[in-house]
Amino acid sequence: MKTFIGIDVSLASSAVCVIDEHGQVVKRAQIDSEPEALIAFLRDLPFAIEAIGLEAGPLSQWLHRGLGEAGFELVLMETRQVKAVLKAMPVKTDRRDAEGIARLLRMGWFRPVHCKSVSAQEMRALLSARKAVQKAALDIEQSLRGVLRNFGMKLGPVGKGKGRYESRVRELVAGNAALEAAASAILDARTVLRDRLSALVRRVLELARQDDACRLMMTMPGVGAVVALTVRSAIDDPARFRSSRDVGPWVGLTPRREQSGERDVTGRITKAGDAALRTALFNAATVMMHNARPCWLKAWGMQVARRRGSKRATVAVARRIGVVLHRMWLDGTEFRPQRKPVPTTA
Repeated sequence: MKTFIGIDVSLASSAVCVIDEHGQVVKRAQIDSEPEALIAFLRDLPFAIEAIGLEAGPLSQWLHRGLGEAGFELVLMETRQVKAVLKAMPVKTDRRDAEGIARLLRMGWFRPVHCKSVSAQEMRALLSARKAVQKAALDIEQSLRGVLRNFGMKLGPVGKGKGRYESRVRELVAGNAALEAAASAILDARTVLRDRLSALVRRVLELARQDDACRLMMTMPGVGAVVALTVRSAIDDPARFRSSRDVGPWVGLTPRREQSGERDVTGRITKAGDAALRTALFNAATVMMHNARPCWLKAWGMQVARRRGSKRATVAVARRIGVVLHRMWLDGTEFRPQRKPVPTTA
């Protein structure tokens, strides 16, 4: 008897449902969300396992790697699709979610998700830490501006020079003991955050310089270490795309379309896939359109801007940057600012 196993992963425990090839539930269980516990459960099953599926999530890749090392083949299922199906159930519980995942496996109506390698996950962790520390530093600076504004003290632009922000704050609060104590505590925290942020930025730059794919990507105008590492960690394996043109729809930079009968609406971009990668490509496109040196891709974007507007042109350039970076990675070639002329035949 062939069986299909659906696993609904939670932080403490996971609901497991086993159904047979006829769609009948043959076993349910609630197991700790640990690879060892799931491996022991799967090995004790007296049935032939046809497929094991779980929804992509924070713990899914860790469990996927642990079960894969034990010899089990798992399928990571695309989150949006699974949620859309499970949302149709009138009663939603972990047990029913596990059963729904198992039935999706049995029908074959699911979209598999690539399980990232350990190195790609480490890159993403480093980028996430950098972004979190940067946001914390900016938030604490803005909070200090708000505190001073209540007393009519306007910090104003302080430039990017080292120490200018702190010296300006201390100049404003001088003579007020309460404000000096408050500002001193915030400035001390800001100094620690800025030091940690500088260390993370140096680590990001070092990692990008050491990676062959990132060095190739950074030859494109507008693509720096952060964008290159984001693309590198999100795609992970360039060979998993049949065509470089598939990168645009995968990252959610293609227009949404809704058709029903006489109604056919083309809307904004789908925003499917990796949000961090989509943001990185859009930022790279913005830099290319406004600050980068001339190249064929920028010229193409300017033509689109004249026809469709600057915002749509930036999105189009972002999509094309993703396509070109993927092709550069596959071919191992640097970015060429000028296209090769098409040979003419006599």
